[in-house]
Amino acid sequence: MKRNSIKHVILSGGVGSRLWPLSRKSFPKQYLDIFDGKSLFEMTVERNYNLADEVIVIGNLENTHLSQSVMDKSKIAYVNIIESTPRNTAAAIAFAAFASEPDDILIVTPSDHIIDGEEEYNNAISAAIAKAEEGNIVTFGILPTKPETGYGYIEYKGDRVVSFREKPNSVTAQEFISKGSFLWNSGMFCFKAGVLLEELKLYNPEVYEKSKIAWKNCKDGKLDRELSMDIPSISIDYAVMERSKKIKVVPAKFGWSDLGSFESVYEYLKTIGHPVDAYGNMVIGTKNYTAFLGLENTIFVHTETANLILHKDQSQDVKTLYNQLEKLNSDLLN
Repeated sequence: MKRNSIKHVILSGGVGSRLWPLSRKSFPKQYLDIFDGKSLFEMTVERNYNLADEVIVIGNLENTHLSQSVMDKSKIAYVNIIESTPRNTAAAIAFAAFASEPDDILIVTPSDHIIDGEEEYNNAISAAIAKAEEGNIVTFGILPTKPETGYGYIEYKGDRVVSFREKPNSVTAQEFISKGSFLWNSGMFCFKAGVLLEELKLYNPEVYEKSKIAWKNCKDGKLDRELSMDIPSISIDYAVMERSKKIKVVPAKFGWSDLGSFESVYEYLKTIGHPVDAYGNMVIGTKNYTAFLGLENTIFVHTETANLILHKDQSQDVKTLYNQLEKLNSDLLN
């Protein structure tokens, strides 16, 4: 019996606003090569190369050339889907499903995650594929190591999802950890293309129909801007995952971080030997001598056009600063 074709879908449209000024609209965090000399995008491609028969990259006009340079370097053939305007993950994943056969199994991953533990990762992927073959939509939950407030959570029992929870405050996060029945929501999924489209059509027919129209009218993988703008901007979590009766979870034991904040970047860089002074201070982006006086756990981020100085516990506040600059239409975001 011929096995289902397995496709790795890489979501690469994010901006990484919490990592400004390193991450910019013209050069998002997944393409920065500050992680062992490779970008997160490149590491994502390599991690899944032996697990899938085909690669689908979903990006946007601003970064498609960056994806292409990595894929050219890797010499891996891929299907390129270019969004003219981002419409969140429900539409992006729908495009990948429309580009596939109904029985194809899609492994959907963001392009900006750090994952440690190859054997545990491969085991989780295998478990998810087996569940997907049975007609389930599978999400990957990460066994938490601390009461993290920067991630969403999945309440679970066995492989059943009890509920999805938004990013909690510190008290609620501690409660989740103490209960032992919560996982970090990784934003990774596995399913048959046809099953995902059936559920999207059932629970969010507008996204389904308008994504289908945009896909049918795309040219060489590039989606029309006006047709794309008609698609509601909604995440796959809200559109399908929190509503479908076909959701299963694989509790995963591999090390994982979405590197969504400077605190998580700080912790990762420490593990690979990036310098930290005696008081926990770190410099990112320059080798110039930098001294911290009277400061602890402070991160100094240097770029050619902007510097950022923050206490690592304030990492989530970078998004607020980014939003302020966006309101000013600042060139510093580009």
